[in-house]
Amino acid sequence: MGKSKTKQTLPLHKIIMVGSGGVGKSALTLQYMYGDFVEEYDPTKADLVLDGQECQIDILDTAGQEEYAAIRDNYYRSGEGFLCVFSVCEQESLEHTQEFRDQILRVLDDETVPFILVGNKVDLAHLRKVSASDAGALAQEWSCQYVETSAKTRQNVDQVYTMLMRQIRDRKMKQQNTNNPDKDSCCVIL
Repeated sequence: MGKSKTKQTLPLHKIIMVGSGGVGKSALTLQYMYGDFVEEYDPTKADLVLDGQECQIDILDTAGQEEYAAIRDNYYRSGEGFLCVFSVCEQESLEHTQEFRDQILRVLDDETVPFILVGNKVDLAHLRKVSASDAGALAQEWSCQYVETSAKTRQNVDQVYTMLMRQIRDRKMKQQNTNNPDKDSCCVIL
């Protein structure tokens, strides 16, 4: 007794990383999970604390598998939130985010799924091709947040994952309350 929650009872937040190849999806995940900037990694699952509550995070990087529609669609169906990453140094990678968003919405048929547009590689300012205002306008069109990050310097890395996990958690709580509106109320008959 008195032991912390078992892994089975901890809330699990499933995040899917999407974006063109080479934009830094894996580097962002490694920087978040391990505080390290490296090039290779496997799908990651870890325990952490979100706003004082223990939880688990499962991050799936679709790296290189976007072209296999059946695999991609299964990944999307398993996701509870999406980080759609592009490189601020590559205009084409921003343009491809529309395809990723369209695919996710087609598979999930849910415009309210937690989704954040992420402009990575802001440490390479001298190579920048995508302005913050252009990316922000796209995010506004999609009714989602836009965050600029650097996997190399760790700029906004923790913040973007925390923001998405909060959105996932809040959505689950809202759905739970919608499905069971009397959960917290009681009735006493005298």
